[in-house]
Amino acid sequence: MPANAQTAPRLIAENRKARFDYFIEQRLEAGLALQGWEVKSMRAGRAQLQEAYVYMRGAEAFLIGAHLSPLPSTSSHVQPDPVRTRKLLLHRSELNGLIGAVERRGYTIVPLELYWKHGRAKLTIGLAKGKKQHDKRAAEKDRDWQRDKARLLRRG
Repeated sequence: MPANAQTAPRLIAENRKARFDYFIEQRLEAGLALQGWEVKSMRAGRAQLQEAYVYMRGAEAFLIGAHLSPLPSTSSHVQPDPVRTRKLLLHRSELNGLIGAVERRGYTIVPLELYWKHGRAKLTIGLAKGKKQHDKRAAEKDRDWQRDKARLLRRG
């Protein structure tokens, strides 16, 4: 195994719908407070962020709705809850910035990617504004045009 293979972030799960539904204006990296069985299931690639969102309660951030399927070999004395609320680990200054953006400027915090970095699970969260329907249509039209243009250039 090459030396840099351990340091390069390895993707576990991605929320592709977030880029379609929101304008992502700022990205932050957050740690996660996890239980042992959750780490094992993430190593097995059994994580989903499709219906997850970040909620600010007090002066803390929590990941709600992320689904981590427990492995069948999970210990019998642990009662795994696949969609339990997980605390996000952020610096105080980052939390204060997020609280200000959500409360005063009407932003939403969306989980984007779950990955391994230096052996620890990290979550990329995005400070986002919701897209209107016409914005989504324009993005889809632009994506289709880029695909058609690439197809024409290859053929011609």
